[in-house]
Amino acid sequence: MLRLERLNRVLDLDRGSGRVRVEGGISLRALSEALHTYGLAMENQGDIDRQTLAGAISTGTHGTGARYRNLSAQVESAELVLADGSVVEVSADADPEGLLAARVGLGALGILYSVTLRTVPAFTIRRVDRPAPLGETLAGLDELADAHDHFEFYAFPHTEIAVLRESARTDRPPRPRPAATEFLNEVVIENWIPSAFARLSRRLPDLTPPLARFLADRIGRSVKVDRSYRVYASERRIRFTEMEYGIPREHAAEAVRRVFELIEAERLRVSFPIEVRFVAPDDAHLSPSHDRATCYIAVHMYRGVEWERYFRGVEAIMDSYGGRPHWGKRHFQTAATLARRYPRWDEFQRVRARLDPDGVFANAYTDRVLGSAAVAATA
Repeated sequence: MLRLERLNRVLDLDRGSGRVRVEGGISLRALSEALHTYGLAMENQGDIDRQTLAGAISTGTHGTGARYRNLSAQVESAELVLADGSVVEVSADADPEGLLAARVGLGALGILYSVTLRTVPAFTIRRVDRPAPLGETLAGLDELADAHDHFEFYAFPHTEIAVLRESARTDRPPRPRPAATEFLNEVVIENWIPSAFARLSRRLPDLTPPLARFLADRIGRSVKVDRSYRVYASERRIRFTEMEYGIPREHAAEAVRRVFELIEAERLRVSFPIEVRFVAPDDAHLSPSHDRATCYIAVHMYRGVEWERYFRGVEAIMDSYGGRPHWGKRHFQTAATLARRYPRWDEFQRVRARLDPDGVFANAYTDRVLGSAAVAATA
C-alpha cells in the first residue's frame, strides 16, 4: 500500500496552452486552489474534492454534464514508476496505448507519479437547486440534461420528489455566500439534518418512508454563484457506503423507476436519495463511459445499515443495461462478467502485461476485477 499525499507539487505550468504538470498525490481541492492562482481551472470535476488526483484518475471519477467527459479525459500524459523503479512516460506521442490504459488504470500498471492536465481559463458557475415532481423530471430528462452545462438530480425513495441541481457557466464574477449562509446550507441542511434522519431511520426502519417525505419537502432550495471548483464540490460529513453504475444514457429514466420499484417490492428502508448524473463518452480503455453517452446512477446506505440486498438488487437492474461499475465504489462484478462490457479490454490487459509483467501491483481486488496478472500476460 502506498500513500502519495506528500507528492503534491505543481511541477510545471504553461498559462498559454493551459498544460499543467503536477504530482499525483495532490488533492483535488489543493489542485483547484493552485490552478485558480494562475487563472486556470479543470473543465469538469466531481462533487468530492478530497481524493488525490492519482486516485481520482485511476478509478474513472467523473462529475456531471452531458457535454463533458470524466476527469481522466483531461490527462494529456503521465509518468508511471514501474516495479523495477524505472520511470516511463505514457502520452499520445510516446505511448498512446499506455495512456489510454493509464487514464483509468486501477493502480494495476504502476505508481502514477505525475500527470499533465489540460486545463481551461477559470470560470464561475451559477447553480440552482430546486425540488420537482419525480415523474415530471423523468419525463423531461433528456431536455434537462441537454439544457444545462451541468445537471444532476437526487431522487428520494418512498416519495415522488426529486431535487434538481442545474448549473450554468457564466462570465459574471463569483458571489460567495456569507459564511453563515454557507454553513447553514452545506453543513446543517445537507449534512446534519440528513445524518439525524439516517440515524433515526437506522433505529426505527418503519419511520423511513414518512421521514423521507418530510425531508424531501423541506430541502433543495438554494442558489450558489462561485468559482467552479467551489460549486462542483460539496461538503460530505455523513458516513455511508455507496455503489454507482454507468449505463447508456437512453435507459436513465427507466432504470431510476425500476430502482424505486425494487425498493417498494422488497420493502427496503432506504434513507439516502438516488443520485443521477450525465457524462459524455470518452476513449480510455476501462472508463465506464467508454464510447457511450452515460448516465451514472448511485445508491447509498448509511453506516451500520445492511446494504447488500439493496445493492445486489440494483446491480441486477444495471446488469440488464450492460452497466459498468464505478471502479472506486462497491460492486460484485468479476473479470469474467466485466470483460465483455469493455470493447478495449484486451488492449488494457496487453498494456498491463507489458508494464507490470510480474504482477507486482496486483492484489485481491485487481485479481477479482481484472483477472490475475498471469492471465493478463497471455492476453
